[in-house]
Amino acid sequence: MSAPLLSTHGLQARYGDFQALFGIDFHVAAGEVVALIGANGAGKSTLLRSLTGLLPVARPMVQLGGEAIGGLPAHEIVRRGLAMVPEGRRLFTGMSVEDNLRVAIDQAKTLALRAAADAWTLERLYALFPILRDKRRTPVESLSGGQQQMVAIGRALLLQPRVLLCDELSLGLAPKVVREIHAALPQITAAGTAIVLVEQDVGLAQHSSQRLYCMLEGRITLQGASAAVTREAIAQAYFGGSHHAMA
Repeated sequence: MSAPLLSTHGLQARYGDFQALFGIDFHVAAGEVVALIGANGAGKSTLLRSLTGLLPVARPMVQLGGEAIGGLPAHEIVRRGLAMVPEGRRLFTGMSVEDNLRVAIDQAKTLALRAAADAWTLERLYALFPILRDKRRTPVESLSGGQQQMVAIGRALLLQPRVLLCDELSLGLAPKVVREIHAALPQITAAGTAIVLVEQDVGLAQHSSQRLYCMLEGRITLQGASAAVTREAIAQAYFGGSHHAMA
């Protein structure tokens, strides 16, 4: 197996006195898609918040490219190569598609992010999602939900991430649009970008990833190769049962 690009080590996280994560060991390699599944309240979004500096955690508990980054300010974590597509998209209404994307370009310049030969540009992004070129002057609030999700993905990619965190990409979208978005994932990972995919649709999560983790009550209850994990094992991990690990 390739060396982890992003990993957690006994990760614990709290909201005040409430402990939300308990000893999470998780990893994703360059160019890999790893799915994170679990019921609402299982801790998936808390894990993403811990990775992105939105929740305080101990420095050694999160590592990116071998560097301990736990608890760093969010902008420093973005600078090191982590970007997130948030649940709900959180676009800037009253602004066009391209203006939303240029916000990310300006942020990338401010943070002095890498300008490698394979860097994401507007042109490369429009090749990934051609509809955004056609809609580039359209206010984002006038777009369909799927088109808005493409803008949110594009905005994150323009931050040149080594790891892209995607929180519920398919939520509220038509199945055809979901398939179109997930079909773009291999083009994103082709240059080595890793993807962590939080997904409620278990079948979609398995189809779109190489490995998956299931969470329950702030703990990992199942991990394994996506193609090898059975529905029975997932059901047990989703609703309770002993820990499973599969090759």
